[in-house]
Amino acid sequence: MDKKLIQQRDIVMLGIQPWDVEIGCNFKNMAQEIATQYRVLYVNRPLDRVTSYTQRSDIRTINRKKSIQQGIGVLTEIEKDLWVFNPQTILESINWMPPGRVYRYCNKLNNKRLANEIRKACEKLRFQNPLLIIDNDFYNGLYLKEFLGIDCVMYYLRDYLLSQPYFNKHGVRAEPAILKGVDVVTTNSLYLANYAKAYNANTFYIGQGCEVEEFETNPGTVPDDMKNIQGPKIGYCGALLSLRLNIDLLLSIATQRKDWNLVLVGPQDEDFKKSKLHDLPNVFFLGPKEPSQLPAYVHNFDVCINPQVVNQMTIGNYPRKVDEYLAAGKPVVAT
Repeated sequence: MDKKLIQQRDIVMLGIQPWDVEIGCNFKNMAQEIATQYRVLYVNRPLDRVTSYTQRSDIRTINRKKSIQQGIGVLTEIEKDLWVFNPQTILESINWMPPGRVYRYCNKLNNKRLANEIRKACEKLRFQNPLLIIDNDFYNGLYLKEFLGIDCVMYYLRDYLLSQPYFNKHGVRAEPAILKGVDVVTTNSLYLANYAKAYNANTFYIGQGCEVEEFETNPGTVPDDMKNIQGPKIGYCGALLSLRLNIDLLLSIATQRKDWNLVLVGPQDEDFKKSKLHDLPNVFFLGPKEPSQLPAYVHNFDVCINPQVVNQMTIGNYPRKVDEYLAAGKPVVAT
C-alpha cells in the first residue's frame, strides 16, 4: 500500500472477534501496534438478535445489551489512541435465509445499521477520512465501504471461514465479492494469499504477529493448578475446538504414554467436553485463562504442542501459539 494512503489518517478496525474474547487474537495485537502511530477505533462485532437470546447469560452479551440499552461501555479508551466501540444496535439474524433478493436486502440493512453506528463514533472522536480494516468479516463488512463513503478499505484474511457450513452458506458469494471490492487484501499465510489473489491483485502476505515479549521472560512462578502435576508436562494453550484440533491424536498420546501429563489450557467446545480425554488420569483441563497468565503456563510445560487436524479450515492457518511457544524457548511439536 502507498504510505501516503495512511499518513495522518485515523484507522477504523472491524473485528470478527470482540475485544473481550477470552483467547488471544492477532487482530487485537495489530490494533495495539497500529495505535502506537495512529488513532484507532476497534469496533466489536455487533450483537445479533438470535445471539441476544440464546447466549443471554454470556458476559459479552450482557455487556453489549448494557451498551445498547443503557449506554454503558459504548466507547472506551483502553490505551492511548486506542478506543473499543460497542455499536448500539442489534443486527437481524439472517443466515437461515436462502440466497436471493430478500437476504441481500437484509444484509444491506445490517451493514447500514453498523455503518451508522461507526459514523457516530467517528464523529465523537473527530476522526477525519478514516481508513477501514475489516477482519475476515465478509457479512458485516460487505457494504461498509459504500455506506461509510470510505476511499480506502483493507480486508484482512486470516482464516478460510468458508470451510464452515455457517459461513459457507452465503460466504461463497460474499467473500469473493468483498475481496474484489476492497482496495487491499492482506493475509497471514501464503496459502490464503494465493487464494485471495484470484479476486484481487493487490493482495499481500504480511506474516503473523504476536506479543512475543510477554513469553520471552520466564515469570518464575508455577500456576496453582499446575503445582500438583508431577512428571513430564506436554502442554497446549488455546481454544480447544474439534474443528481445529485432533482429539484422537491427543487420546493416542495420553493412552500410549501414561507417564506423560497432557495439560490443556483453554475453553472447550462440546466435542472436547464429551471426549474420553476427561476419563484419563494424566489429562488435565485447566480451563480458560487471561492472556497475561499464559506465559507462566507455557514456561512450566516441558514440551509445547499444536495438534491440529488438517482440513480446509487449518491448512491455510498460521497458529500464533507456535511463535509464543518458541519465544519462551520451548521445544515444539506440531502437526
